[in-house]
Amino acid sequence: MSPAKPATGHDARSVSTRIRHALWRHAKAWRQRLHPRPVTQHVFVAGMQRSGTNLLMDVLDASVATQVFHETDPRAFERYEMREPAVIRQLALASPAPVFVIKALCELDQLPHLMATFRPAKTLWVVRDWRDSVNSAIRSFGNFVPQWQRLAHGDTSDWRGRGMSPATRELLMALYRPDASEAEGAAIMWFYRNALFFEHQLATDPRVRVVFYEALVQNPMREVAAVYDFLELPGFNAAIAGRIHARSVRHRSPPDISPAVTALCDELLTRFKALPLRSRS
Repeated sequence: MSPAKPATGHDARSVSTRIRHALWRHAKAWRQRLHPRPVTQHVFVAGMQRSGTNLLMDVLDASVATQVFHETDPRAFERYEMREPAVIRQLALASPAPVFVIKALCELDQLPHLMATFRPAKTLWVVRDWRDSVNSAIRSFGNFVPQWQRLAHGDTSDWRGRGMSPATRELLMALYRPDASEAEGAAIMWFYRNALFFEHQLATDPRVRVVFYEALVQNPMREVAAVYDFLELPGFNAAIAGRIHARSVRHRSPPDISPAVTALCDELLTRFKALPLRSRS
């Protein structure tokens, strides 16, 4: 293997940007500890994995008023699942920032309870076109088809099956094929995780807003401003909006997806896009 070349061009700028971000976050945390303020808003960032929730967390972290907790933070998560409410409550009470932001990917079915427990609270649910989400998911994860089979047969032993409606489970059973591709299994997961949004009546909850990943990366100035306005966050950050790019929007159909699963995912995506403007950005 040849030795690594010095970073140049885009790579060098990326390293420089990451260093600046790290320094800015460190300074932000220091200022918050110096002038702590009690939490006045809890924010849950939700959605299917590989849908752009990390990007949205970066957008929220750019505000001087937030403290953010990613699913990799051992203080708030164990193996990507949120710790008990009592632990999260202590983190919120100890937070020096007025807006407490936390990922809730494995907890989609629990969002109504979480918002009732941590009041006042709001939720941002990120939706990404299922094709790009699936293509990203199969590069990062696996085992989608065995999980599909397990859930179709009624297993509720972990977060994937928790809160799933009988109607969704029947669909999984009807569509399951042992020779299905991993891409099709990932598409099914995109469906059953995002279906929870409607199954738990979040579409009519004024505390919940859908953020479309494609809109965020294609029109970041407008979308970041809309998110900040919804959360009543001070200091709209035009700099972070200016760094967002749309290179990840491709809409390339994944391989080996049956027409039935394609139609199922398209229908759910259409349902999201038909939401009233007050519910989405």
